[in-house]
Formats: sequence, structure tokens, C-alpha cells
Amino acid sequence: MSSENNSTTHQQETLDLSIALLERPSVTPDDDGCQDMLSERLAQAGFDCEFMYFGDRDKTGEHAEVKNLWARRGTTDPVICFAGHTDVVPTGDENNWTYPPFTPTIADGYLWARGAADMKTGIAAFTVAAERFVANHPKHNGSIAFLITSDEEGPSINGTVKVIETLEARQEKITYCLVGEPSSTDTLGDIIKNGRRGSLGAELVVLGKQGHVAYPHLACNPIHAAMAALAELTAAKWDNGNEYFPATSLQISNIFSGTGATNVIPETLDAVFNFRFSTETTEDELREKTHAIFDKHFKDSKASYMIHWKLSGQPFLTPEGKLVSACQQAIKAVTDIDATLSTSGGTSDGRFIAPTGAQVVELGVRNATIHQVDEKVEIDDLGKLAQIYEGILENLLLD
Repeated sequence: MSSENNSTTHQQETLDLSIALLERPSVTPDDDGCQDMLSERLAQAGFDCEFMYFGDRDKTGEHAEVKNLWARRGTTDPVICFAGHTDVVPTGDENNWTYPPFTPTIADGYLWARGAADMKTGIAAFTVAAERFVANHPKHNGSIAFLITSDEEGPSINGTVKVIETLEARQEKITYCLVGEPSSTDTLGDIIKNGRRGSLGAELVVLGKQGHVAYPHLACNPIHAAMAALAELTAAKWDNGNEYFPATSLQISNIFSGTGATNVIPETLDAVFNFRFSTETTEDELREKTHAIFDKHFKDSKASYMIHWKLSGQPFLTPEGKLVSACQQAIKAVTDIDATLSTSGGTSDGRFIAPTGAQVVELGVRNATIHQVDEKVEIDDLGKLAQIYEGILENLLLD
């Protein structure tokens, strides 16, 4: 691994590039020039850079045009891909921030800015690691690639998923993928995400009949009709999980009903719930069991129901093997930490890459302040992360 002098260089280069990226207010789905900056640097390191645009150019919101970068150095296998996103979540009221969210500030040992943890410092560390690895090993084995999107924090319909579809269509395969999401919990490198649970969302609509609360026999209350079914739904046991995944869970996040008046039985009830599911359960099984519960409770009811389903991602798992080992060894060499494997947390763009057959892990800075006011990351971790990424390249691409 690198010497102490190289560690200092990693630190400064990663910090400088992080600041340059963080100065750009790239609120999803706007890239705001971040990918141009990255492509210029990667091109100098011998990468072939390709921008891919998906969506509608002149619209905003769900179908806005999204900019994506695919950069590759080399033409042979294995292909090691660094994946990440330049878009960030909105800041909220900027007056609540200690420092302006798009004015990167160094204070108290931290770099403060929106996107500092999630995940522009990870992208900066990727880039520095690749540059230094190529400089030291210009005739390395295999290929190094970057898949950078600006549609991860948004609806995720014109970003990584579309790039992967394009790569698959031209039979361009990723062997190993390292997603730079902030995976660490207490200290840098303590957690490697080697999988994620699936996410299945549902929007429930219960239709009754509006009426006066004093004449319930002339109405049909959708709230009453839904209560027993929702109670059974939340009490149901879906599976027991396994050695890699916790048991599947369900959470109701929103319930809407009522007219605003206290003497009116409403006509409809809307509820939103979500399954985070393990590899022990399938999407179809969750849907079937849910419908069975509602069918039972609505069998003799005057009310009716509909459920609109949305699958955000299937569960995926990268078992212990070459990629996981390469990551653990690199972390140990830099931090002297024995990294733990985990599948906890939400979804990431890894859910679009894993189905292609690629081994996928997530490894990045601490996630303590992601999506929060005063998002920040430890400055000392930046150079170490770049060293870890460079070490992973060495472990996978050098004989």
C-alpha cells in the first residue's frame, strides 16, 4: 500500500476535488457540470468517456432529462466499475445550516456541505484512486470503469437503470461494482454493504360511500372497512430472514381520509405502505398474501379496495468471494479494521447492477449526517478512502 507521503497526497487531492464538486448545487436531477469535471480528469488518465442522456430535455420533475457518465479504461475483463451519483437532495431552509450548504467549509475536522457524505467525497476518492493507480500501473490487467448518474436521489428512472440497459444491449458487462454510498457507521471501513433488501411499495385505495355520521346505515365508512385488514397486515409474519438478511418488514407510512368535517363519513381512504423484503420472500408472494388478507376482510363489505404496486428493487446479495475479500484486505491495510458485512439500510443503485451478474458492494464514508442539515464528513477519512479504493484496484487487477 501507499507510504505516509502518498497518504498526504491522497488526502489533499481528494479534498480539493471534493470541494470543487461540492461547490456545485447539483440538486437532483441537475448535475450542474460535475460530470464534465470528472470526464476531463478521467480522459487525461486514459479513460474513454461517454455521456448518456435519458428523459425529456425541456421538462422538469419525474421525466426531466438526466445526464449520465460512462467512462472506461481498458477493453478486457475483469471490469471493475466505480458507481455513484452527483445529484444531492434539497437543502431545506438554508438558514438552518451552520455553514452555507453549497459553500464547502472546513471546520472542526470536518468538511461541511450538502453532498459531503452522500456522496461527492466518495466520487472524489474514486477518481483520485483511479488516477494514482493508472499512473503507477499503466499496463494493468482488465478494465476500470465509472458509472456516474444524476438521478439517484430522484425517481431513479433515467439514471443507472437506463445506463445498464444500454450496456446490456451492447453486451458490455461489469464484473465487479463498487458503489461509493456512505456505508460506514462508527468509523471508516467498519461496514461493507454486500447486499440490500428488496423494496415493494403499495398505494391502497378503499372506496366507501359518503354520508352523515348520524345515519351510518345510509353510508359505508372506508376507514372502518380498512381497519381490520390493516391490523392483520401489520401483524403478519412474512418470513424469518436468513444469515444475510433480517426478516421481511412492512411499514405503513401514510393514511389519508376524511373531508375535514366532523359530521361526515368520508368516501375514500388512501394508505401507503412498503415492504423491505429478504431473499426468503418474493415480490409475487408478498402481493398474493396481501390481497388474500384484504379479500378476506372485504368479502362481505359494501366497501371495495384497489392496490397499486411499485417495485423499486429486488433484493440482491454478493456472497463472500473475490470482491468482498479485496475490499476487506484493502480496509485492513489502511485502517487496521476488520470490516463487517451488512445488508441493512435502504436501497441504492446497486439494485440495478446486481441483476446483470456483477458482484456488487457498497463502501464509503460514514453515514451519520446524510440527508440532514449540516451534512459533513471527517476530513481525515478522505485520503484513507482513496487509499482503500486504490488498494481494491491493486487487489483485483494486479497479478
